[in-house]
Amino acid sequence: MGIAVGAVDLLSEKAAIMRESLQKSQTITDNVVTILGSFDHRLSALETAMRPTQIRTHSIRKAHENIDKTLKAAEVILAHFDQYRQAETTILKGPHEDLENYLEAIATLRSNIKFFGSKKSFKSSDAVASHANSLLAKAVAKLEDEFKQLLLSYSKPVEPERLFDCLPNSMRPSSGSPGHEGDPSAKNPSNHHSHSENNADAVVYTPPALIPPRILPLLHDLAQQMIEAGHRQQLLKIYKDARSNVLEESLQKLGVEKLNKDDVQKLQWEILEAKIGNWIHFMRIAVKLLFAGERKVCDQIFEGFDALSEQCFAEVTTNSVSMLLSFGEAIAKSKRSPEKLFVLLDMYEIMQELHSEIETLFKGIACTEIKDAAMSLTKRLAQTAQETFGDFEEAVEKDATKTAVTDGTVHPLTSYVINYVKFLFDYRSTLKQLFQEIEGGDDSSQLASVTMRIMQALQINLDGKSKQYRDQALTHLFLMNNIHYIVRSVRRSEAKDLLGDDWVQRHRRVVQQHANQYKRNAWAKILQCLSIQGLTSSGGGSGAGGGDGGGTGNSSGASRAIVKDKLKQFNVMFEELHQKQSQWTVPDSELRESLRLAVAEVLLPAYRSFVKRFGALVETGKNPQKYIKYTADDLDRMLGEFFEGKNMSETKR
Repeated sequence: MGIAVGAVDLLSEKAAIMRESLQKSQTITDNVVTILGSFDHRLSALETAMRPTQIRTHSIRKAHENIDKTLKAAEVILAHFDQYRQAETTILKGPHEDLENYLEAIATLRSNIKFFGSKKSFKSSDAVASHANSLLAKAVAKLEDEFKQLLLSYSKPVEPERLFDCLPNSMRPSSGSPGHEGDPSAKNPSNHHSHSENNADAVVYTPPALIPPRILPLLHDLAQQMIEAGHRQQLLKIYKDARSNVLEESLQKLGVEKLNKDDVQKLQWEILEAKIGNWIHFMRIAVKLLFAGERKVCDQIFEGFDALSEQCFAEVTTNSVSMLLSFGEAIAKSKRSPEKLFVLLDMYEIMQELHSEIETLFKGIACTEIKDAAMSLTKRLAQTAQETFGDFEEAVEKDATKTAVTDGTVHPLTSYVINYVKFLFDYRSTLKQLFQEIEGGDDSSQLASVTMRIMQALQINLDGKSKQYRDQALTHLFLMNNIHYIVRSVRRSEAKDLLGDDWVQRHRRVVQQHANQYKRNAWAKILQCLSIQGLTSSGGGSGAGGGDGGGTGNSSGASRAIVKDKLKQFNVMFEELHQKQSQWTVPDSELRESLRLAVAEVLLPAYRSFVKRFGALVETGKNPQKYIKYTADDLDRMLGEFFEGKNMSETKR
């Protein structure tokens, strides 16, 4: 019990102490709050006192910042004014003395215009910008004059000799200009063809520098300034006027003429053929040298402005291309004739050869018409060539020339047609492109079809011509000669692979058939004279030839008179055959010898046998040499004179 009371007292004590402590803490807290409140009051009073000073300090600082900005802006404006005055001084002097500084001055002027245009708060900015724009217009006008003068002074026609020096060695004229009518390479279309066929892929062309390389960067800089000033149309006109005339003059110096269809029709074929040969040469020079050179000039002057470059190139070359293509169009539209086929193929060939280069040079929308014109000419040449094939086939079949081939030799038409076909095979690659372009068919089958039709047309015509001969033997000799010539020519050319062995063998048999028909018609009657038929009689003979001491013959019962008559007929007929057929011709030596041999193999054994069997009847009578005029060797020698094409005086004995 006592312990509990003591514990309570102890707790009460501790509680009293804690209460006292809390009271002291509260008193201290209240005192601190009072002190802090006093500080807030003093600080507020201080801030109130300092505020006017702070405001004045901020205003002064702001004023200094504005002054600095104004001074810097003034410095910039003054610097631009200074640049403007310097640019003005340079521009007024003109670009001729120092083009580089002149272009820098224009760039500075443009920068100033942009600067003052952005300074709307500057009262004089509009006036300065207006004055600068006026000065810039004068500067660009001077640039135009400089561009024009510089371009004109370095734009000169290219002399032919300089162009020839740019050609591969194999294509340079050996003497004279190919622009002259006498250029030997222009005389034969096949020469042009083989030349281009062999060299087109291997040769290298070096376009001439139409404007000195050192001048091109200056022209580029001038052009760029004019473009930036919005003077594209003026630039295009200046460039076209300067360069197009020069390009045309270069072609005219070379020998290019602008001929239309009527002009072409009036020319003799030899002159026209030479002009076509030259035109082919001119097309190569124009595309590979002149136009290629002009493309390089355009690309360098207008670098970075592709559309303008293409437009300028199109404008400059249009007239020159037209001058070249107009001649090709005139040829393609002129009256067709067989001799024109090969020059048409030559022209088609050069257009095909240049196709990829034309596509590359004349790129872009601006050059579309030029490319279309070139493509149109190529197609027209192909079409005209194909139509000429048809004309030639028809002309061969209906050829009615009255050229007399009295000796039965190869007709001029045959050699002409065969040479024509041979030339066709020189153009196989060209014809492949042509047939594919027109019909889309296989070139080999197309060419084989054309060749067979031409050969068939020729044979139909030859059959008609052979009927002009009254002598059937000469009819067959004529057909034998001509068909043999055709077969031999085919066998020795590329046509053999195309027409095939069957065609060759079939026509060789035709040659042999005509040779057999010739022998039958020419020698059947004379061989009848050597026949024993009618020489014997059951009565033992008669004196039918009494004037010559007729009577009984040998033991076979042959009549001397009939033997004499047969020998006499043989002599007359052989002499007539010799005289006539010595004037006939078999131009091929092997065929001639084989034909003589074929005749001799039939005639000589029959003659020897007849004379051996019945000659005694004549030899015992009067004038035996009158009937047995020739030995077999004599006949053999005389057969050796057959088919030599001798004239009448040579055949008289």
